[in-house]
Amino acid sequence: MEGTKHLANKEGTEDEEDLLRVLEPDAVLKELLQKLSETQVLESKTGIGEYNLKPLTTFEGVRGYEEVERYWVRDPFSFVVILFTEKDNEFLYHVVEPALTVFERALLEKIYDDLRDILILEEIPTEAKKSEILKQKTKKLVQGYKIPLSPSSLDKILYYTERNYIGYGFIDPLLKDQSIEDISCDGVDVPVFLYHKKYQNIKTNIVMDEDELDLFVTTLAQRCGKHLSAGRPMVSATMPEGSRLQATLGREISARGSSFSIRKFSENPFTPVELIRFGTFSVDMLVYLWMAIENNRSLIFAGGTASGKTSSLNAVSLFIPPISKIITIEDTRELTLYHENWIASVTREPFITGEDSAIDMYELLRQALRQRPEYIIVGEIRGAEALTLFQAMSTGHTTYSTMHAGNVQEVVSRLENEPINVPSVMLQALDIISVQALLYVGKERVRRTYIIVELTGIDPNTGDIRINVLFKWNPVNDTFERIGDSHVLREIMKQRGWTLTELNAEMENRKKVLQYLIEKDIRYYMDIARIVQMYYQNPDRVLKNIADGVYI
Repeated sequence: MEGTKHLANKEGTEDEEDLLRVLEPDAVLKELLQKLSETQVLESKTGIGEYNLKPLTTFEGVRGYEEVERYWVRDPFSFVVILFTEKDNEFLYHVVEPALTVFERALLEKIYDDLRDILILEEIPTEAKKSEILKQKTKKLVQGYKIPLSPSSLDKILYYTERNYIGYGFIDPLLKDQSIEDISCDGVDVPVFLYHKKYQNIKTNIVMDEDELDLFVTTLAQRCGKHLSAGRPMVSATMPEGSRLQATLGREISARGSSFSIRKFSENPFTPVELIRFGTFSVDMLVYLWMAIENNRSLIFAGGTASGKTSSLNAVSLFIPPISKIITIEDTRELTLYHENWIASVTREPFITGEDSAIDMYELLRQALRQRPEYIIVGEIRGAEALTLFQAMSTGHTTYSTMHAGNVQEVVSRLENEPINVPSVMLQALDIISVQALLYVGKERVRRTYIIVELTGIDPNTGDIRINVLFKWNPVNDTFERIGDSHVLREIMKQRGWTLTELNAEMENRKKVLQYLIEKDIRYYMDIARIVQMYYQNPDRVLKNIADGVYI
């Protein structure tokens, strides 16, 4: 993804740096091959036994900082060291990758240029295949150069060619770190910042100059199938692995230069079990949502930025009955469902600026209503599509979505006013609002469901929406309290012809299933979806296996 000086971590004297700037790559190789150190030749002769004793990546610390933690992101090539300085009272996320000698850097640049010509004609279907072919081609090139290369040097060359061709260059270790939720670069010569699950907002040792950053954001956009230019200096896109990218190019609209922000996509989405373990919901709250979702009650998750709205929506979608026809509509792909009968729709920008070829959420929703869906999930409602969504609710479609709002009053206010303008009469079609927040419990930042309410109609005297508060978070002891009786559950009980005893028994059975998942530490979303679907098909068998201690 980068040019010569951007390929890898650097090591060498200023004279060697000047040599690289002045000489062409082939000349550099010829010159440096003559200066190949005896150590390197000796290592090449001694073979793997000697090489195994010498680590590829080392770290000797940073002056003024104290090491707190270190962990691999790709063993044995790249690891992360968390550092802390008392002087500034801040943490530093330090990425460590193999340092290259001047010889290795020159060789890497030569290989990089030659590979570009070789691989441009290759049509490779999968990432795994790409990695394998890239390794084969690189080794073949090295053999063709007839260079006495040590095993450790070859491994470093292979690492950086894969990092730059298939990976994401500078930020590739960050994207591989499962502890990171968000990556952002705010401008030229500004450290890249992260949102870390353990250390929250933390700066890194990665800094880019103007040329590096401009090239990097342009390449990022291209990897997403988008184009950045002076005419179109902003882009929002989905990266190949599913993360969300927002990038700007140049200084016209960003005073500090090009910038980018990546909201990382988790390959294994959050599940109800994880929401309970994190304390975002209680077991009783998820049992309630499970019952509501099965019985076609519509729901909106509201909250501020990074409050976990989409994660919660994705998690509870596992409760949708199997074989149900589901259509999801999003700006960028975030939702991951287990269901087979699922159409995943994504908006599209116009091919050419000013051309009428864009497909927005409103159009996708309008088309979805013609496909007879049983469940419609909209990633986030902001404008005209919200009115159409409520029209769908009013005609009997079950819909789920998210929106930005800090409390229930804000949700209702945003829905009733510009630019959404949903009439109060239509608001009655919405059954449940769940409001989440990112807040502090002690010194730890956590996500909590602040309140769950039911909409029970319109007050004839005031014309306001009636709200029934069902669950509420207690910040004093960090627990959830059941406030009132559920209007939704009473309707479900009547609809299914249950007595109150039968309703309570069904709620208790589902609670047993969730508690079983927690006790057995079953977190993988496919495993949870399988057990939920088994419960729908044969609840007595699932409950018997739980009672007998048999693994489901």
